[in-house]
Parts: sequence; C-alpha cells; structure tokens
Amino acid sequence: MQKSDVVIIGAGVSGLIAGIKLLQGGKSVNIIEKESEVGGQCRSERFSVKDDEYRFDYGGHRFITNNKELLDFVEEILGDNLLVSQRSSVILHKNRVYDYPLNLANLLKKAPFWLLFGAFIDTLKIFLKFTKPDDKSFESWIKSRFGKTLYDNFFAPYTHKLWGIKPSKLSADWAGQRISLLDLKDVFKRLLFKNKNSVRTYAKSYRYPKYGFGQLPLNMAKKFEELGGKIFVDTDVSAFEYDENRIKSVVTKDEVFEAKDIISTMPLNEMSSKLGYESGLKFRSLRFLCLALDMEDFSPYTWQYVSDFELLPTRIQEPKRRSSYMSPVSKSSIMLEIPCDKGDDIWNMDKEELLKIVKADLKELNFDIEDKIADSFVFETEHAYTLMDIKYKDNRDRAISHLNRFENLVIAGRQGTFRYIFLDTAMETGLMAAKMILGDSEITKDKIFNHRNEKEVIETKSVA
Repeated sequence: MQKSDVVIIGAGVSGLIAGIKLLQGGKSVNIIEKESEVGGQCRSERFSVKDDEYRFDYGGHRFITNNKELLDFVEEILGDNLLVSQRSSVILHKNRVYDYPLNLANLLKKAPFWLLFGAFIDTLKIFLKFTKPDDKSFESWIKSRFGKTLYDNFFAPYTHKLWGIKPSKLSADWAGQRISLLDLKDVFKRLLFKNKNSVRTYAKSYRYPKYGFGQLPLNMAKKFEELGGKIFVDTDVSAFEYDENRIKSVVTKDEVFEAKDIISTMPLNEMSSKLGYESGLKFRSLRFLCLALDMEDFSPYTWQYVSDFELLPTRIQEPKRRSSYMSPVSKSSIMLEIPCDKGDDIWNMDKEELLKIVKADLKELNFDIEDKIADSFVFETEHAYTLMDIKYKDNRDRAISHLNRFENLVIAGRQGTFRYIFLDTAMETGLMAAKMILGDSEITKDKIFNHRNEKEVIETKSVA
C-alpha cells in the first residue's frame, strides 16, 4: 500500500509540473507512469549507428508561451540547454513546393494557372458574399472561407490522410483553431498589401531543448524527486476502488495507491471507461519512421507537409533544424510521421515493408536518398491526436459530466482533457490542477477542462 496526499496518473509534462507545484506547496505526491520512462508524448528516442547517436522526438514539439511564469519555470529547468530555434516550413503538393505562410511570388511561380484561376473565382464569391461562413464541419468551414479549389487540392487530401475520416465528418473546431489565415480575403489582403502582422498560428521563433524535447520531462522528473516525490514507472492502472462520489484508491498490478486527491492525465476515454462510462471518444495514432542519413543536410526546412493523399507520410521533419545536437556532426536524419489507427494494417506493418513504401514515396517527392540511408528505426504512439469528429463535443461533455461526480478527481493534460492544445496550455492545466488542490478557489474543474478554449490560438502572442 502506497499512501500520499496526492496521486498523479501520468508522468508527462502536465503531471510532472502538477507534482512539482504540489510538493512545493507541502503535499506528498506519488506519480504513476504506465511506460518505462517519463515524458508521455514529449519523450525523445535515441538510436545508435556504429559510434553515432541520433535523437528523435515523439512529434513536432516546440515551446511557445505567453505565460511568463511558465517560461521562467522551463528556463530554470533547462538552463543553458534551452535554445532559441527558427521554424521553416513548406507544403509539398503534386511535385511543387509552396512556401508557408503563403507568399504571392511563390504562388505565382509554382501554382498551375488553373489553380490560381479557380482560387481567384472562389475569392470573388467570398468577397461578394455569395459564400457565407459555415461551421457545420471541417469541410464546410474550409469551403466557405477558402473556396472549393484550395479545399479539393490542399485541405481535403491532407486532412483525410491525417485523421483517417472524411473532412465532412470532422469538427470545424480543428480548422478554427489551427488554420493560419482567416479566409481567402485575408490571404489576398496579406499578399497584395504586404500585411506585416504575423499569421495567427505561425510563430517562427520558439524554444527547444538542446538534446531533444525529452530533456524537459527528464529534468522535471529529477526536480520532482529532489523535492521528495516518488515516480513509479512500468505501473499501469488496472482499476479504481470508488463509491458514488469519491475515488478511494488506484489499483495497479503490483500495488494499491491511496490518496486524498487524484490528478489524472490518462486519456479521457480510458479514464472514463475505468470509472464505468464508455465515452465513444477516439484518438488517432502515429508511427514514426526515422532515417539516419549519411549526408550533411536533407533540406533547409524544419517541416515539410506532404499533402498528396496517395503518399503515406503527412509530415517530414529534419531534427537538426531544431537543434544541431539531434544528429552527429556533418550528418543528418529525417523523421516521417505516418498516421494510422492502433491495430490497423499500417500500425501492424513490419519495418521493412514500411520502409519500402516510404522509400518509394520519397522518390515520388524527388528525394532520391536510398544510398544515403545508414539505418532506420520505427516507434509509435497510440494517443497522438484527439479525434475531433462531428460527435466529439457531445461525447466529451458527457464524459466530463460523469467524471466530475468524483469530488477528489481532477483531470489535466492534453490527452486527459481531450483537447488539441499546444504544449504550454497542457502544462498550464497541470499547474491549475495543483493550485486547485492547494486551495485556489478561483480554479474549477470546468475551467481546467476548457482552459484556453478560444477560437483564436495564441501561438504568436508569445514571450518565448
């Protein structure tokens, strides 16, 4: 039996920052982590090729915030190992490379005439208000703001590939919070009148740990343990003992944890299921195919978005563009993100078959690097993206309502709150959960669940 004031489920950055805050507030804290190491979605993997070491993150993480308190915390945790990096992104579409954000000269140079003409006609319809904003789905949101031409060529194939469902079945929320420009009117105003305001979801400068994003949770875990906290890795929650309105204990295979308060960052669908309610919420998974390259540079870009539906990856990342320490001197690497669902053909595909497909896709994209591949590695994450389908809001609300009946349970984190949010927002939910337990009466469970639920994301309003 392990007893403490608070039990935290999940040793990702949200759970760790909550634990640190609670320990500083005088509470005793145990953290339960399912995996063999801390970090959750913010881990980094290391692979060796002969005497060389390559590092890869679980996705495209970067640290951007407008929260001075949070920035000071991360700077303290990482010290001189917190770098300032510059983002450079492009869209790969039908063997053309388009700048991101949109650039008039690049569009005129690269886009075929029929695409430009179609976008121009769509813009006229929007300017003349023949087309009005429609927020029923992702498809209607994009078509009513960007027109059918750009939807059919850019948004629809990429979105279908990323989420695994038709855009007509996807909530408009994802578009409203993630699409950089408001509509085609905004695009053309920005291009024609050289609007200098930053694109609203696009911050070129960001903070990044020297040795990969996994360095942040590792350092946080060290601080947590220095403060007296305990982390139990390889410890999966099997059940809860609970009555009508309180959780009495957290049960794992080898141990029982008792605490007055519980913070969970466990995926919301799994948490609600273990407490007696099937939410219907789903996550989209990712496999990462990582290639160690015997070449100094793959490209000048941090991200390359692959919009063509018939090609397997959705994004190509070159880790050394974030930090030169992610690959050996004079060598590079790339990581290809491949969306899937746990248990499907792509999830179960062996590495060699996956590599064969990706090599062919890279050639299709005019990257003939087969003789430069020193080695390849594969890893995956089950809960990469919250699947924001048309029904997700109602399903999420019902799950939250069910969990809110447990007075001593607080939910936090990206997966825990089932939110497609930035890293700083996820960390803020952990801080809020800790402050609530420490007696901050202004913080409620609903405020944590819906923290930064504004339509306009905050990436460019940053002090980082």
